[in-house]
Amino acid sequence: MRSKLCTRLLNICIHSFCKLKRLDKAESIIIDGIRLGVLPDVTTYNTLVDAYCRIVDIDAAYKVVVRMQVAGMMPNIITYNSLLAGASRRCQLSRSLDLFDEMLRLGIAPDVWSYNTLMHCFFRLGKPDEAYRVFRDIILSDLRPDETSFNTLINGLCKNGYTDNALMLYRNLKRHGWKLELVTYNILIDGLCKAGRMRAARWILHELGQSGYEPDAFTYTSMLKFCFSFGEIEEGFEVFKKMKSEGYMFDAFAYCTVAGAFAKRGRLKEANECMEAMLNSGVALDIVCYNTIMNLYCKEGRLEAAFELLDLMEKEGIDCDTYTHTILIDGLCNAGDFEGARRHLEYVGSIGFSSLAAFNSLLDRIYKIGKSHTAMKLFKSMRIKDEFTYSSMVHNLCKERKFRSASRILMSCVKNGMNILKSAERAVIRGLRDTGSRKGARTFQSNIKFAKFLRR
Repeated sequence: MRSKLCTRLLNICIHSFCKLKRLDKAESIIIDGIRLGVLPDVTTYNTLVDAYCRIVDIDAAYKVVVRMQVAGMMPNIITYNSLLAGASRRCQLSRSLDLFDEMLRLGIAPDVWSYNTLMHCFFRLGKPDEAYRVFRDIILSDLRPDETSFNTLINGLCKNGYTDNALMLYRNLKRHGWKLELVTYNILIDGLCKAGRMRAARWILHELGQSGYEPDAFTYTSMLKFCFSFGEIEEGFEVFKKMKSEGYMFDAFAYCTVAGAFAKRGRLKEANECMEAMLNSGVALDIVCYNTIMNLYCKEGRLEAAFELLDLMEKEGIDCDTYTHTILIDGLCNAGDFEGARRHLEYVGSIGFSSLAAFNSLLDRIYKIGKSHTAMKLFKSMRIKDEFTYSSMVHNLCKERKFRSASRILMSCVKNGMNILKSAERAVIRGLRDTGSRKGARTFQSNIKFAKFLRR
């Protein structure tokens, strides 16, 4: 009796140190216990196996299993469930399958947890048929599938493109009176949204309301992401407003997505309110957040505020990206400060950034205000050019009816091994024909075809 009590106390200590991620202390307590005659049992080793899986890796955990066997104890279902979960968590999916086979060879009967982990692995490996076979094995082995089984199955079917099968399973569960959890509804709504099936997602959301559950932040965020990804902007705004009115918290992604959509539609007041709400909410700001705020400042013509934000980013140690500087250069161009844009472009190059996107923005803006000579000089000075550079020049030259210049630039683009937009090619051909140079248009077409042929 005393020995059992001491082992229980030992296991409590081991569990506490493992929870604190102090595996060194846990191991030293086992050694001290053995010296005092308190021997570890299966529970002791299982606690260690689980801790090593979570904190170190699966190989370290498996060494504990070997120690366990050397000590004369056989691993049980809890041991292998910890190993299966650890391998799956670290995306070692084939290792999970090997561990499951090893468990069967040792005569350890899997439980629902084991099957759920195996089913999850098959879905992650893109083998939905094998995953469904595992689900069938749960039923054939006289085990009762639990909520996690059904949630894993619905989630896996959705992620592998079988949303119809997921909906069918959902309907069958409801028909047989299965009490669905909120997470089940969320998984299905998220899967339908990602598959672009908004109508079905709305219907499941309606059924969620009738079930007695209230939609949570995950539910609305899934709908929000879908709306903005698939161009349902106004509906996305409505979802955002509903979330706000019901007091839900947003992550930085949601705030930036909504603010960016407001700004694109010229609804700057609402975009500002959204950004202010994000700043007041205390969410951690990343480079995307700062770029979104900076873009908003530039659209409002608040360039001083935009550059102050750049200084703040540098003070806080946030590394700017190319997009940050492109926003600023675009803002300076919009304000008509082309000299300032050029100086900032030189600064961007001096600190080692690839400034091609910024160059393209400046080039396009200069052309749009009618300074074609300056734009051409900038174009010729650019050491690196891409498809956008050439397309921008061609379209702007065509607008000025300089079709021969446009055709020469387009030819140099093809010879440099770049793809050209069909719209740019058509604009040049149409322009040459309209100005009476049908022969020039035919020659240009032939030259383009020949240049493309040589690239093959």
